[in-house]
Amino acid sequence: MEPTFWQHRWAEGRTGWHQPEANRLLVRHWPVLSVAPDCRVFVPLCGKSLDMAWLADQGHQVFGVELAPEACEAFFAERGLTPTVDNNGAFRRYRAGAIELWAGDAFDLTDADLSDCTACYDRAALIALPPDLRRRYVNHVLGLLPLGCRTLLITLEYPSAEKQGPPFSVDEAEIHRLFEPQWRVSFQDRRDILARESGFREAGVTRLHTAAYRLRKLSSS
Repeated sequence: MEPTFWQHRWAEGRTGWHQPEANRLLVRHWPVLSVAPDCRVFVPLCGKSLDMAWLADQGHQVFGVELAPEACEAFFAERGLTPTVDNNGAFRRYRAGAIELWAGDAFDLTDADLSDCTACYDRAALIALPPDLRRRYVNHVLGLLPLGCRTLLITLEYPSAEKQGPPFSVDEAEIHRLFEPQWRVSFQDRRDILARESGFREAGVTRLHTAAYRLRKLSSS
C-alpha cells in the first residue's frame, strides 16, 4: 500500500479509525507490561490518537511516527500546544512536552532512532498494512527496537471475505507466525465490538473482535 493512500485520507478528512477517547484495551492492559513510568514509548502510525496523551499522562516519553504532517499538527493544535518544529533527516519533527511526533515513513527509521524505546504501543500500524507489508513491518520497523522491549499490540479480527481493508483482519495464528521466535507472544484479551462499529455492520461484516497481545523482544534475528 502506497504512503499516498494514507496521506490522501488525512487530507480529505477520512479518518474513521480515530477514536474519541483512549482505547479501552490500552487502559486495561498497559499496566501488565510493567514498564518504567519515564520510559520512551514508540507509537507507530500514530495519527492524532488520544492514546498518546494517555501514555504521556502515565509519565512516559511518547515517540510517535505518522505519514501525514496534518495528523501531527492536529494532535498538538487540538491540545492548545505549539510544538517546536524542525527537520530530522527524512522526517519533519514536532515536539512539545513529553510528546515527540515525526512526520514521515516509518520504514525510514534507523536503529539509532529507536534504540532508547523500551516500550511500544501498536493499535493502528499492523492492521493498517496488507499481508505483504506486515512481515516487512515486523522485521524492519519493530526489528529496530532494543532487546527486552515490551509491546502492547491491539488487532482486529473479522471474516476477511466480508470486507476489504484497511483496517485488515489479523488473527492470532498470524500474530504467532509474524513475531515468533524473535518475540514472546502472550494473548491478553478479546472483545466483541461489532455492536458499536456501524461502519463494519453496514459493510456486511458479521463478526468483529478486537484482541490484545503482550509482546517481549527476545532476539534481533
